[in-house]
Amino acid sequence: MDNNTLIFSKDFTMSYTYLTTEELSQRIKYDSKTIRNQLKDAVFIEGVHYIKPFGGRKILFIWQKIEELMLTGYDDTIPFAAGA
Repeated sequence: MDNNTLIFSKDFTMSYTYLTTEELSQRIKYDSKTIRNQLKDAVFIEGVHYIKPFGGRKILFIWQKIEELMLTGYDDTIPFAAGA
């Protein structure tokens, strides 16, 4: 085994559903332009709610993270340091 080999446990499974902007638009009933221009980067966070696979321009939204955000809301509070 060389240093470039990744080892995953037998239990490792990826169970995310990746959606294009158009597919997400159909699920959440927002226009594709609204998702691209208003929600992406303002509400959705790259690496959490969407990815750009292989360093490309294509955006894939992670349905489970979007759905969680819609159901629980967005916590934009920033905790204060040292017991404040």
